[in-house]
Amino acid sequence: MAVTTPATEAPAPPHHRWRAAGRLVRTRLLIALPVTAVVSMVTFWLASISPFNPLVAYLGARYERTSVAEREALADELGLNDSWIAIWGRWARDVVLHWDWGQSRSMARPVSEVLADRLPYTLMLAGTGLLLAVVLSLVLGVRAARYPGSLTDRVATGLGYALQGIPPFVVALVVIGVFSLGLGMPVGGASEGGADPTWGSIARHIVLPASVLALSQLPWLMLNVRSSVLAALTEDHVTAARGRGLKDRTVVWRHALPGALLPFVTVIGARLPELVTGALLVETVFSWPGLASATVDAAVSGDFPLLAAVTTLTCLAVLIGSMLADALYLFVDPRVEDA
Repeated sequence: MAVTTPATEAPAPPHHRWRAAGRLVRTRLLIALPVTAVVSMVTFWLASISPFNPLVAYLGARYERTSVAEREALADELGLNDSWIAIWGRWARDVVLHWDWGQSRSMARPVSEVLADRLPYTLMLAGTGLLLAVVLSLVLGVRAARYPGSLTDRVATGLGYALQGIPPFVVALVVIGVFSLGLGMPVGGASEGGADPTWGSIARHIVLPASVLALSQLPWLMLNVRSSVLAALTEDHVTAARGRGLKDRTVVWRHALPGALLPFVTVIGARLPELVTGALLVETVFSWPGLASATVDAAVSGDFPLLAAVTTLTCLAVLIGSMLADALYLFVDPRVEDA
């Protein structure tokens, strides 16, 4: 837990903050491991009570031509008749000891290969969307705070409050209607006509989904920057900078913004779960070749090894992202000590 020291106390020296950040990382990692294990266990428990039959996905069209005795024998061979805790135990052992995520029945290939093919696309989309959201929120939030009550301020805050209540898939449909159907921008997949993706085709096709993902995160980030900069502009060191005759732009960007970025970092960490969820929704709407379509196929077909892998990695990504955001806050702010 991080607390802020009183202003009268001397700030913690850098090496103390390094140690505090290191302690926080170690503590969060120790917490992340059991939390991730529990999440994966819940996934396998839900699989055990799911109405989906994994044999249907495994056999495909052959399922109807297979006798009941053959189905039972195959289920025993695959271990599908074992208790869910035994199935989870084998899966967890293989992941930890051999980095073997199992076999995807819906795609008839190892889960590790599916992850290797699709995870980079999801990371690319999420990273690009987050970068766009951060840049836009800093530009719009700082300008809105710099000129409160101006047209820019009213438009930015109005847009932010409006976007807060709109789901990402609705924004995606509007964007497709305006920019793809109306202006002819490429949409769907990462290449044209089923061709192999190239860096050029990926760059063209990622524009719309990344923009939608950025818009889904923009309200919280931008409004946080605006309020933080407004508060920072009233602090003594900013007033002193104005008194020294510094330009208004210099005062805002070099004196007010650095302090305002501290809560901004925390907000980014808190938004990571929504970023992951939004990325999966946006991938589905835009047919982006990431983990979303694989997750949907896995859920529908009862491909629980793939579903468990995606769920586990998503949980780890959220926990680690939140941990890094808190550790960065702890290190950057000299007023914060570890408690």
